Amino acid sequence: MLRSMLFSVTLSACGLCLASWSIEPDRSTKDMHGLFEIREEARRFIAHENAKGHQQWDVLEPNLKTLVPRCAVPLETRWTPKSYGRSKPSVMVICPAAVPNTVMRRWDVHVPVERKPNQTGSPAATSNRSERSGARPRLDVSE
Repeated sequence: MLRSMLFSVTLSACGLCLASWSIEPDRSTKDMHGLFEIREEARRFIAHENAKGHQQWDVLEPNLKTLVPRCAVPLETRWTPKSYGRSKPSVMVICPAAVPNTVMRRWDVHVPVERKPNQTGSPAATSNRSERSGARPRLDVSE
């Protein structure tokens, strides 16, 4: 009984720790590239893509388990090719040359993205659209 209570308390504490962990303090150091900077690079890419006006995207967080060496050159970004087999769209943040280390010479991190909610279906957008087109607003006479 005591053992199961201790397990439950420990599990709850671990869940709270994981829930409170944020990508914000995960910054680059002299040896590793931070997820914060990787996500920011993906955000810059998506801001440029959104400016084109075809579709609107939001950047999500990269896998929090990712650990990569510091990049020695500026990061590159592009859409992750479908041939990589990812189930959802993502931005590939690429380091073509990492600082010398024993693990990897180059790396890429896939940052997931999702489409922004469609704003044309909102009530405010609908009423603005009907006012611009000259249509009269409908009155509720049910009372």
